[in-house]
Amino acid sequence: MLRKGTMRHSGGTSFVRRACAWVGAALVGWCAVSLAAQAQTQIQTQAGQTLPAPTASACSRPVYLTFDTGHMGVAPLIAEVLARHQVRVTFFAANELTREGDGSLGDFWAPWWKARAAEGHAFASHTFDHVYWRADLPASGASPVTPVFSVRASAGPQAGITRSFSAPAYCAEIERAATRLEQVTGQKALPLFRAPGGKTSSQLVAAARACGFAHVGWSPAGFLGDELSSESWPNVRLLEKALREVKAGDILVAHLGIWSRKDPWAPAVLEPLITGLKSRGLCFATLREHPTYKDWIAQHGRR
Repeated sequence: MLRKGTMRHSGGTSFVRRACAWVGAALVGWCAVSLAAQAQTQIQTQAGQTLPAPTASACSRPVYLTFDTGHMGVAPLIAEVLARHQVRVTFFAANELTREGDGSLGDFWAPWWKARAAEGHAFASHTFDHVYWRADLPASGASPVTPVFSVRASAGPQAGITRSFSAPAYCAEIERAATRLEQVTGQKALPLFRAPGGKTSSQLVAAARACGFAHVGWSPAGFLGDELSSESWPNVRLLEKALREVKAGDILVAHLGIWSRKDPWAPAVLEPLITGLKSRGLCFATLREHPTYKDWIAQHGRR
């Protein structure tokens, strides 16, 4: 377990060594490459050399890798891999319960988010308390035309409690996370959001668009499976499926830590997935460049 005051936000060789303890025999080659790369990084840092930041390049066959928050246990490793391969992604953030610290958008993790902003990643809301849509409710009361939703948060003081949210209340929940992201990254969040679990209705999506947020799901092949059972979907199987099915234009989704998965996804799958997709001529871009969303982003002013 990482401790406050250590290299918790930048990771390091020791983190990769622990990650390799999770990896199956089929992926030992990834560990060898990663440990060698981390050793070189450590040598360069000790020698006072500055490692190059990722540079922008033309991306003619992009895929759009996105990460939702979670327990953040593999967040340092994910950051290392992305930096090493100069891959920029889009993070959808909620203030979820974490293995250490005060939530994924709390003060403990704020330096981690700021470092990702400096690397050129993009950020968007996942609702602040990770609020799941459950159903549309009949409009009633003083504003019969205002949509009302049944929701349940999985984080925050109302976690596990089913409540009713008006459309303005749901918009405020999206905005809370966007505002906090701006505080911790120093840059505006994109005018996008991802509903927890990807659960929405046409009314919910329309209500969010009316207050300036477009919803982003993922492509069928882009569901990378880190929420699935390790027993039914081992990492090797998930990797093979993604390398076989992902195509240019797909939006991919994974997490910064899933509590229920016994065999963590990121240490085993992320790096070989990136190298495998690149070997097929694919490249990586953030949702700033996505043809469906770039005009919306330009029009709604959150850059």
